[in-house]
Amino acid sequence: MTESYSLPDLLEAAAEVRKQAYAKFSHYKVGAALLAKDGTIFSGCNVENSSFGLTICAERSAVTAAVAAGRQTFQALALVTEKQGAPCGACRQVLAEFCGDEFPIHFAAAEDLGDIKTSTLGELLPDAFRF
Repeated sequence: MTESYSLPDLLEAAAEVRKQAYAKFSHYKVGAALLAKDGTIFSGCNVENSSFGLTICAERSAVTAAVAAGRQTFQALALVTEKQGAPCGACRQVLAEFCGDEFPIHFAAAEDLGDIKTSTLGELLPDAFRF
């Protein structure tokens, strides 16, 4: 991406929204901060449901908020979890709807936002299904 952004600010936004996660069943809270091309940050957290298939991940929550606000082009995604987890397969596919293979995804553990892993969407989802 040619746009610049503050990774610490993006990670902090993900860490803040993670506090709002509703993880009654897994107890695994996730916060996501999705940076739109215009610089707006859209946050999302996981919201679990007793009917597990209805659970929504933080990443998809952030994408949905962005699309609802009229944004469909993005610069980067930051995730904060307990154990520095990467997006699940469903979230990777949703991101592929809006982002290219070079889209950066940064993930950190809540206890240490300075220890950052970075991957591209293409590395996490090779040969993504796209129309």
